[in-house]
Amino acid sequence: MGTNMPTHTCPWCGLVSDGSKRGCPACGATIDARDVVTESGWSELPGRKDMAKLQFGNSFCQIEGIYVPVADINLAPGDAVYFAHHVLLWKDPQVTITAMGLKGAFKRLLAGMPLVMTQAQGPGHIAFSRDAPGEMIALPLQPGQAVDVREHLFLVATNQITYDWFQSGVWFTTRSGNESETHYPLGQFMDRFYAPAAPGLLLLHSAGNAFVRSLEPNQTILVKPTALLFKDPTVQMQLHFEHPAGTWSSWRSWGNRYLWLRLYGPGRVAVQSAYSHLHDNGRNITRHSGATVQRWG
Repeated sequence: MGTNMPTHTCPWCGLVSDGSKRGCPACGATIDARDVVTESGWSELPGRKDMAKLQFGNSFCQIEGIYVPVADINLAPGDAVYFAHHVLLWKDPQVTITAMGLKGAFKRLLAGMPLVMTQAQGPGHIAFSRDAPGEMIALPLQPGQAVDVREHLFLVATNQITYDWFQSGVWFTTRSGNESETHYPLGQFMDRFYAPAAPGLLLLHSAGNAFVRSLEPNQTILVKPTALLFKDPTVQMQLHFEHPAGTWSSWRSWGNRYLWLRLYGPGRVAVQSAYSHLHDNGRNITRHSGATVQRWG
């Protein structure tokens, strides 16, 4: 007569485990974490204890600290991770570092310089940090699963996950006299991470707190473009311009219009509570990538 082993399903990543550890071995969420959902439908990231340990392959990642968290990775022989070069904090001398070739890398700009992706090969310890306060988001990806991430939020990924990028397709052009300017409120590019054959781990950095919700088919929500963290590839995006009542079109300020990113379900979306503000030069919009408009009053 068999015995039923206790099981635990992680509310964040869905991993089923025996529940014997303090946290989920895939994402670090505490075993007793509950899905805290606001009345508006947003979920907080599940609680994770300091020094939470995550496993991928034969390697482990320990997330250390709360205010400015660090990912301390113990790479087993043969395991590897890749990362943007500016997030490396420290490493054991024997960990091998090599440059990682990227398709169209010189079109990807970070602070005016080409984005450089780097790979680390075990065995040994290596650690990463964004050098900014916020939350570290652990996103385990199962085979066949992908996620789209706003650029410059990526921290580190295991070598089971492939990396690619695509044009965000969200832009608008303003004109003043003979001068025109194209704006990319979401950024010109987005990153796509995909697990083709084996489970992998993706780590992102969120400024402030991170919140997630799932949109039903054809359900929409408006978010500030720079607040977007990630989305499922099934979620579509479009600009939305909102004009408050009682404003004059000649005013050159955000009081004349609000710029939103409209997201269409189905799929999961995540936002961060601390985000950079967009500057509007108040000029007339002459072209855009497609947008909905709401004029109040």
